[in-house]
Amino acid sequence: MVEIKIAKQDDIERLMSIRLEMLKVVNSLPEDYEYSDEIKNESRDYFLNGDQMTVLACDGDAVVGCASMSFIRIMPTFGHPTGKRAHLMNVYTKNEYRRQGIAQKMVELLIEKTWEKGATEISLDATTMGRTLYEKLGFTDSTECMVLTNY
Repeated sequence: MVEIKIAKQDDIERLMSIRLEMLKVVNSLPEDYEYSDEIKNESRDYFLNGDQMTVLACDGDAVVGCASMSFIRIMPTFGHPTGKRAHLMNVYTKNEYRRQGIAQKMVELLIEKTWEKGATEISLDATTMGRTLYEKLGFTDSTECMVLTNY
C-alpha cells in the first residue's frame, strides 16, 4: 500500500532522488544525464530552507511519487486579501504506479494544507498528461497572467 506523507528535513536524500528522476523523465533526458552542481545545490537548499511543502508517495522504503507546493506572498489585493498564493509543481509518479490515484491524493493533501496556510490562489503549469487531473480537482485555465522571462 502506498503511503502519502509530508516530507521532513530528514527525507532530503529521498526528495533529491525523486526530484532528479522526475526532471529526467519530464524533460526526456538520458538516464546517465549529469545535473549541474548549481541545480543540485539550489534544489537541496530550496527543499531545506524554501517556503515550500513537498509530499512523498512511498511504497515501503521506495519513493514512488512526489508533489510540491511553493508559497508566494505578494502585496494584498481585494481578490487576495492575505497576499498569500501558492504554485503547485513537480507532481510526479513513477510509471509503474500511475493510474492508481496517487497523484490525486498527493495534490489533494497539498491543496488542503495550502488553504490551511491562508492562501487564496494556487497556480500551476500543466503538462498534457496532468491536465485531466487538475481539471478534475477544480483548476481552470486563466487568462490573467502575462510573463516576462530573463534567461
